Amino acid sequence: MAHILVGEPVSTSPEYALGFARGWETVRSLRMPDLRMLALLAAALAASPDGRAETYPARPVRIVVSTSAGGITDICARVLGSFMSARTGQTAVIDNKPGGSGNIGMEVVARAAPDGYTLGVANTGNIVINPFLFRHMSYDPLTELMPVGSVGSVPLFLIANGKLPVHSLAELVAYAKARPGQLSYASAGTGTTPHLAADEFLRRTGLDIVHVPYRGSAPGVMDVLGGNVQMTFVSMGPHMQFVERGDLRILGVAAARRVDYLPDVPTFAEQGLPGFEASTWFGLFAPRGTPAAILEQLNGYVRGLAADPDARLRLDAAFIDPTPLTLAEFTDEVKADAAKWERIVRAAGASVE
Repeated sequence: MAHILVGEPVSTSPEYALGFARGWETVRSLRMPDLRMLALLAAALAASPDGRAETYPARPVRIVVSTSAGGITDICARVLGSFMSARTGQTAVIDNKPGGSGNIGMEVVARAAPDGYTLGVANTGNIVINPFLFRHMSYDPLTELMPVGSVGSVPLFLIANGKLPVHSLAELVAYAKARPGQLSYASAGTGTTPHLAADEFLRRTGLDIVHVPYRGSAPGVMDVLGGNVQMTFVSMGPHMQFVERGDLRILGVAAARRVDYLPDVPTFAEQGLPGFEASTWFGLFAPRGTPAAILEQLNGYVRGLAADPDARLRLDAAFIDPTPLTLAEFTDEVKADAAKWERIVRAAGASVE
């Protein structure tokens, strides 16, 4: 492979050598301010192949997803990717990297160049629960990732087997207190949002209900349907069919207000547990050091989902409530949720090696 040295003619022809010499004499005759200006001009021309300043995004954007394909986090990433592609003309490449409760995928984002071309879509647990749950993490999502925007959120619902003779939180509390240690609840795994929400509920009500962790929400819900465990906290989207058939009963929604798609389901606050809220948001994150202008531009794409008919249709189908927060608002929400979930994780005594 040939190597070209600075100041060496790339051709040995007499004509090229003469032109090079004349050009070099011209450069030598310039004053220092002229040389600085020439250097700045060269840098500007090198910003893009055609000599114009590069406009972001100028090439495909990679969106790493903290979960496998098909889940709500993945749905949010694909809706956002489609929207960004339509607005920018650049392809948004969805790259699912599940594992480690989201730590594997989001570390990839944290280690990427902060140029806006590698981004990540993650959920509440990945960002504001894992730092307090895992005893050993190879990166810190709260300092090495920058919040960009919230695609949407889903609240958790407390559901019970349809044959359990309770129809409200008050009835559940009375029924469980009469049977300490005899009932059980499923979770998507130790330290997951459903587990921590249930633990908080038990501490606030003084109930003794056995925790049975599963590998994800789906198998836990299956065992609630089968009666092997009596209840669990879930997001309702994938399980509405079982409620409609009467196989599952919803006892409350852990949100600040009732949701539009289940207006008859009361909140926990309405049933005597004020401030009891547990939801999962799904947000876009960038590596630390990403330029502010790019972050603002990306935030505009995320907020644009709420007003886009196609995006709203796809989010509504998954029971995802769009949350068009500004960059500052989402950053504040992440900070507030980190403080909230740290308290809950510590109180639950949950940890993962």
